[in-house]
Amino acid sequence: MKVIDKAVYLGPNLYAHFPVIRLTVDLGELEEWPTGRLGDAFVRPLLETLPGLSEHGCSYGEPGGFVRRLTENEGTWLGHVLEHVAIELQNVAGLLVTFGKTRSADGPCRYDVVYEYWQREQGLEAGRLAIDLISRLLPAKLRPPGARADFDWEPERDAFIRFAQRRAMGPSTAALVRAARERDIPWLRLNEFGLVQLGHGRYQQRIQATVTSQTRQIAVEIASDKEETNRILGDLGLPVPAQRLVYTAEEAVRAAERIEYPVVVKPLNANHGRGVSIDLRDPDEVRTAFEQARQHRRAVLVERFIEGIDHRMLVVGGELIAVAKRVPGHVVGDGVHTVDELVEVLNLDPRRGIGHEKVLTRVELDAHADRLLVQAGLMRQSVPEEGRIVYLRSNGNLSTGGTAVDVTDAVHPDNREMAVRAARAIGLDVAGVDFLTPDITRSHKDVGGAICEVNAAPGFRMHVAPSEGTSRDVAGPVMEMLFAPGTPSRIPIAAITGTNGKTTTARMLAHILKLKGSTVGMATTDGVYIGGQLTVEGDMTGPVAAQMVLRDPQVDVAVLETARGGLLRAGMGYQRCDVAACLNVQGDHLGLRGIDTLEGLAEVKRIIIEVARDTAVLNADDPLCLQMADHSQAERLCYVTMNPEHELVRQHIEAGGMAIVLERGIQGQMITMYDGLAHMPLLWTHLIPATLEGRAMHNVQNAMFAGAIAYSLGIGLEDIRHGLRTFDATFFQAPGRMNIFDGHPFKVILDYGHNPTAILAMRAVVEDLPVSGRRIVVLAAPGDRRDEDIQEAARAAVGAFDLYILRRDDNPRGRGPDEVPRILEKELLAAGVPADQIRVVPEEELAVEAALSAAGPGDLVLIFGDAVSRTWQQITGFGSEAVGDVDTTGTSNTVADADTVDGPDTTGEAEATGTAGLLERPATVSSPETPATDSAPPPPDGPVRPRPLEWTGDWGVELDLDLEERKLVRDERGVRIAREPDD
Repeated sequence: MKVIDKAVYLGPNLYAHFPVIRLTVDLGELEEWPTGRLGDAFVRPLLETLPGLSEHGCSYGEPGGFVRRLTENEGTWLGHVLEHVAIELQNVAGLLVTFGKTRSADGPCRYDVVYEYWQREQGLEAGRLAIDLISRLLPAKLRPPGARADFDWEPERDAFIRFAQRRAMGPSTAALVRAARERDIPWLRLNEFGLVQLGHGRYQQRIQATVTSQTRQIAVEIASDKEETNRILGDLGLPVPAQRLVYTAEEAVRAAERIEYPVVVKPLNANHGRGVSIDLRDPDEVRTAFEQARQHRRAVLVERFIEGIDHRMLVVGGELIAVAKRVPGHVVGDGVHTVDELVEVLNLDPRRGIGHEKVLTRVELDAHADRLLVQAGLMRQSVPEEGRIVYLRSNGNLSTGGTAVDVTDAVHPDNREMAVRAARAIGLDVAGVDFLTPDITRSHKDVGGAICEVNAAPGFRMHVAPSEGTSRDVAGPVMEMLFAPGTPSRIPIAAITGTNGKTTTARMLAHILKLKGSTVGMATTDGVYIGGQLTVEGDMTGPVAAQMVLRDPQVDVAVLETARGGLLRAGMGYQRCDVAACLNVQGDHLGLRGIDTLEGLAEVKRIIIEVARDTAVLNADDPLCLQMADHSQAERLCYVTMNPEHELVRQHIEAGGMAIVLERGIQGQMITMYDGLAHMPLLWTHLIPATLEGRAMHNVQNAMFAGAIAYSLGIGLEDIRHGLRTFDATFFQAPGRMNIFDGHPFKVILDYGHNPTAILAMRAVVEDLPVSGRRIVVLAAPGDRRDEDIQEAARAAVGAFDLYILRRDDNPRGRGPDEVPRILEKELLAAGVPADQIRVVPEEELAVEAALSAAGPGDLVLIFGDAVSRTWQQITGFGSEAVGDVDTTGTSNTVADADTVDGPDTTGEAEATGTAGLLERPATVSSPETPATDSAPPPPDGPVRPRPLEWTGDWGVELDLDLEERKLVRDERGVRIAREPDD
């Protein structure tokens, strides 16, 4: 059995709507050995090793189901066994998970083994140990090469439990997280040491164990100083023991004599009972106890020993929530067994485990236990008489083997009030008051008693899972303190996916929300933006970027572009979204990561639709998007259509549904909202600058989606109109998305389009624009696309241009230096494009330079760019300095970064009025015609920049400067756009 691939999913994914791990395993010859053939020699020791497997329901849905799968008929295959063993190992370590599935993968003998996990490292380690265990149980002849010959199950199991416990949340943190989940409060683990964020964005609170965002630092410091705590409580008249601070053993003895024996010696600042010695009755015991306490802190406290039972009183938000009587770890004699044997029997209790994975912790015989045995006149080999209680610890901490009995309902009102006053006196929002009294049911004023400590970050385990008595919901009150009823914990989240248009739609939506006054956290292909400022650059369309946005305390609304790659690699990274939109499903990235069909691609993109809570926004003109409606659990469906005669959308509107429709009006095309029976004209398309007066139909559709998502988030129509009217296609608002530069005698358009659909969309724009000269295109395709996809990209451009300059990306993604442009060239020639209209210039910088050099007055140059920031710098800086030789072999030097010049910024403004509604008068959608002109555009203000390169029939080029001397200007923000990472 060999693991050939693995993935850890942080959120909703192809397999489940919660975190899972996928191991792709190759069984090899074990494919021929299902459990039925392996027989009882394999199954019996497996069930003996992990008895909990007998409770797994598997496909039968009832305890014992997995055992039936192991034994009935031919049994089950070892990939399925691996799934269940990995789940059960986590359960053994106290990580309660249940979900798993195993399916055949591509290739013979291969399986995708999927199982739930609680934390990443523990889940992966469970998978590794599961493989080792299964391999060990196989017959020797079937064990995989490299299987561990020294495998010893029990030490391996205990080591795994300790490994898991070191990285797992503590019982208190876990209880708080469970309480948050029960209240639908999202959470994110921020480190491996118990720091957890509850809530998203501006509504977030944080906890670390039971310290919260509202816990005052000064209160924690006071509670940590036991002497200061004693003084403050005593000054308020609360019962506390007499106490002295000492630094030497002799000072400790003198303090004990002044206080009067018996005494307690403990470190000034320690926890979990470390270094504490109680009921000390002579100087020698005090000296010994002092040295033990000094191992933890230099300053040591000596205080009067209070006769009574140790009680932990938990106060949350000024209210007593729970009280537990704590009993130190002990054994009870039976007159037969030794202390050593009694401890061994005690630890057989299934409730006891290593660390915190179970209700109780194992009792250990150590030096402290030996000291108490000596005081009791016993040794480890002594046999205590029947009924004698032998204490092995001097404190009742559960972490040292103690037990807890819930006595919440029995507490006297005076004692209740005393605990609340103590917590308030120290200033803690969550406090553990340690109170010694002979009888908690009677007032301390009558029977005595004293507060020995007030603890910050008190443990919850003794209250959540007491050894005896009622379990108390102590985490719930903490949640209610942090998130009072009616207080939000989630910011609105809009998730956007699709093959084309995601980034532009996300930017349009963020612009609308920003103008409304929101602080927007946006994750896109080019980076993470908080409040409009780029904070992290690169392709940020996966789960890590989403969590960056949701963790930022400034953000009050999240706009998350969600790409196929991130979903396949690691899932969504958050539990759900409020609004999800799928713009389209088109032929791109096929053949990567096991997705070979459009239907498979749609299944991936559908994930965000499945977890949308409020609204799913779907492209009704795309059949694959339309089918996603059947999988949505959102309260509302909103259809987007550019066809006002769409019958299904008509029926949806008549039924009171929501839709946004492109309709023909008196003044052109009108974007219209429908909600219930309300018919709301939104905006004429020619008033949206990003649509180039309605010519760029792909941006018309993007604007419709942005409007639909904004409306679903509760944004008013006027705010949506204002946002769309002021969003244009300049480089600084939408870098690489139809950026137009008019600073040369010719027009240049830069676009990131890299698939046939995007090329067709830009072709339509170019063909609709008035051009007096030639149309020139710089064309490319990513190297990791299939040959047929690259060929289709070439066909999408056939017939629309007078000159085709073909290039490759900087990263060829496994292709040869000029392989992609040659495939494009061959396809263009096959489609009838004359050879003299085709030039191959593999290097992107040189290809762009060649296109700009070839352009004359009145021409239009369309550049499909990969390194968008660098290409925009070339465009805006062209003509100011020479750039370099054009080398059709595809070699060039590196271009230095510099500042870029911004292109023009245009803003549309008009009033959206009257239109014919979808229910009133169907109309055919068409783009308004714009008369072409034969005149060349006027030259720009000032002198025309000289063009260093001139077009010649033989593609000859002359340069004024060497390649090494060329420089480009830098975008003032330093933005460098990165594409989606390689798969």
